[in-house]
Amino acid sequence: MTTIIPLAEIDPALVEQLLDSAFGKQRTQRTAYKVREGVNMLEGLSVAAVDMAENELLGTLQCWPVALTDEAGALHPMIMVGPVAVHPDCQRQGVGQALMNGLLKELHEDENLPLILIGDPAYYDRFFGFSPDRTSGWKLPGPWDPERLLVRASADKILPQKGKLGPWIPGQNG
Repeated sequence: MTTIIPLAEIDPALVEQLLDSAFGKQRTQRTAYKVREGVNMLEGLSVAAVDMAENELLGTLQCWPVALTDEAGALHPMIMVGPVAVHPDCQRQGVGQALMNGLLKELHEDENLPLILIGDPAYYDRFFGFSPDRTSGWKLPGPWDPERLLVRASADKILPQKGKLGPWIPGQNG
């Protein structure tokens, strides 16, 4: 039985082991790590999937404060979702969906910051409403597949057509 709990309740060493298992030891070289470099995880939105009976960590989902800097230099705060990591032995068993649903439950009704992630558009659009349709003019600090840069935001939320994604440190860069 999968239970979703705050990620802060999990030993960070276990989280790192899971991330290595899911993505490999070179994972920190990925562009997503550069986008959120220097910021702390948003503990209130980051969750873990555990098997309480086996006392086993099945998956994690971390969220990060990031911002899109538009062409005029204005910052547009967002929440970067990921990595969504599921232990290789537990993939395709609904753990990732449970993690995403856990995150969405943590968001407040009036939360209007766009959620962004780098991932499979077919999966994240079908189940959670993420799309690459509004991100084609955005840049990242490293290589990425533009079709995999996804955003989830209300249709009436105005997003810049062009800009560069990076860490958001309130008080330092906006």
